[in-house]
Amino acid sequence: MAAIARTVLARGLHSSTRRHALSKFTMPAMSPTMQEGGIASWKKQPGETFTAGDVILEIETDKATMDVEAQDDGVLAKIMVGDGSKGVKVGTTIAIMAEEGDDISGADALASESSSSDAKSVPSEYNKDAEDSKAESKQSPTSPALSAGTEAPKSMAPQGTKDTSAAGQELGKGKKDLSKGDRIFATPIAKKIALEQGIPLAKIKGTGPEGRITREDVEKYKPGSTTAAAAQSSASKASKASNEPVASEYTDMPVSNMRKVIASRLLQSKLELPHYYVTVDVDMGKTNKLREVFNKSLAEKEGGAKLSVNDFIVKASAMALKDVPDVNSAWMGETIRQYTKADICMAVSTPTGLITPIIRDVGGKGLATISSEAKALAKKARDGKLQPAEYQGGSFTISNLGMFGVSHFTAIINQPHAAILAVGATQATLAPAPHEEKGFEVKHIMKATLSSDHRVVDGAVAARWLAAFKGYLENPLSMML
Repeated sequence: MAAIARTVLARGLHSSTRRHALSKFTMPAMSPTMQEGGIASWKKQPGETFTAGDVILEIETDKATMDVEAQDDGVLAKIMVGDGSKGVKVGTTIAIMAEEGDDISGADALASESSSSDAKSVPSEYNKDAEDSKAESKQSPTSPALSAGTEAPKSMAPQGTKDTSAAGQELGKGKKDLSKGDRIFATPIAKKIALEQGIPLAKIKGTGPEGRITREDVEKYKPGSTTAAAAQSSASKASKASNEPVASEYTDMPVSNMRKVIASRLLQSKLELPHYYVTVDVDMGKTNKLREVFNKSLAEKEGGAKLSVNDFIVKASAMALKDVPDVNSAWMGETIRQYTKADICMAVSTPTGLITPIIRDVGGKGLATISSEAKALAKKARDGKLQPAEYQGGSFTISNLGMFGVSHFTAIINQPHAAILAVGATQATLAPAPHEEKGFEVKHIMKATLSSDHRVVDGAVAARWLAAFKGYLENPLSMML
């Protein structure tokens, strides 16, 4: 059964004189860095009672799906954020709770109150637009000051005469357009110039923020140019529409919280860290032979698990980190933090994205222990049941694509680590062998590439670490000493 993340429901206590008290249940932070999450599913429905230890709901974090248990007995009065909701901020009210015997008829009112307070706590785009609209209305064409100004040119013309000028005709058309009720957004100086020159703002296409008409737009306006501009705009839109694929040719997939975090962190790492790459060829012949011997011995034991090549790679990495501790470090801004233990993250592919569970203190563990822990963590990762302590932290990362037949690749550093090792597949390669009668021999070569942060690890240091790593795998018995 999945490990349970115990979360205390934030409830107000009943006083001896007050019954029928309801309480808000807010989105909990399942880890110190969690800012938002998703509601995977509610395990209780409105009106259902629960006891301490019951699972109330499942919450999706950026790394896993975690259960939330009740610490006390109670009743789920109302659900405010339903199943499948994404991007729910920590601290947002997601449900109303009560105790047995409480009157839950007031749950709707408390939910409405909570929704209002949550909306006020975070300024919305709607509120921002409303403020802009209020400011705009002070300078809008329907304001008293502007209405009086628009009548001035008319009163100056002799009665009984008709304005046949081009500007006058355009102004008349502009007034007809304005009468349709469309709001025109323009800067105060643009409105003043348009009023003085009799230029209809309805005929001008704004180039300012959100289509606002600026002074330059008014000064560049020429009567009759609007039609050509509109025709050109229509043609460009038609051309753009013809080049865009129809909806049946693609599928838009929703971005999960985990994928958002992966995208953000990898982009940040690639932009901020001065990556460089060092590659070495490792002869895996002796490691493969020793692995066969160990697996044969383990197979004779009941329930014995097989060792993988990756288990040897993890162990060799830990030994190399002990020999070259500068690589077992992290950039902390004002300091470089050097770790005393090799807590190695291994990249695991899951249906929702990449995650890096951690094998703690690898240097102090044997191959069998490393193998069993790696398998258990990989299973929990694919099931989405990892706890924060199992994937947060670490000092070094390994990404192995050898099982997919990839011969060589480079990996992006997992911040704040100083390095990450990219491991390819072991391939049979012909190599010169003067001592052989044929003059050549077949070696099983694996390419390993270390991506390093040049702020922490210099090129010579990376080369020394790879030499130590190579040495342990080409002489695997040295890891047992």
